[in-house]
Amino acid sequence: MILAHYAHRLPAAYDVGLIRARAAERGVLWADVPELYFKGFLLRERGRYGAIANNYSSLYLWRQDEAFRDFLLTGRYRVVTDSFGRADIATRFVLDARRGEATEARFVFKHELDIPLDADLEAAFAAEVETTRQAALRAGTVVAAVGIDAQTWRFTRIVVSANAPGGEEEGTAYEILHLARPLLDSLPQA
Repeated sequence: MILAHYAHRLPAAYDVGLIRARAAERGVLWADVPELYFKGFLLRERGRYGAIANNYSSLYLWRQDEAFRDFLLTGRYRVVTDSFGRADIATRFVLDARRGEATEARFVFKHELDIPLDADLEAAFAAEVETTRQAALRAGTVVAAVGIDAQTWRFTRIVVSANAPGGEEEGTAYEILHLARPLLDSLPQA
């Protein structure tokens, strides 16, 4: 599995209503994409939930690397580049992903953790997988996943949640404008 996330910083005066309309319009186009567990259309709106700037982003959980490759090769990313330019796409190899009990996806929490240079990698991996599985068991969790960037040796934990910021979740909060979930129900239950 692969997590992919990219973001576009928007001008301070940008009408985020346009982003909300875009997510509503485009979200349905992702309802049956093969090999996609989910795609989140995300917003960080200046002055809300700790955001100091407007930011529009997309978060994907792909079942296989070929699916992510096809996303790039078939021109699906062109819609983004035509509207917002080319963003850096942060990709992570997924160590674990689990469904929670909740179904209403309102927020994504993205937490990044550097792995200390002298850490026992297998122990660090096991501990992070367990932390992510515990996050999937919490009330309000729709899905929890953890990925690794083996170049920077950093974990990225994603929690899709029904809960608003201010609870147990760590990391940067994103409002979910739309969550397409073609294969979400096929993920293992926590």
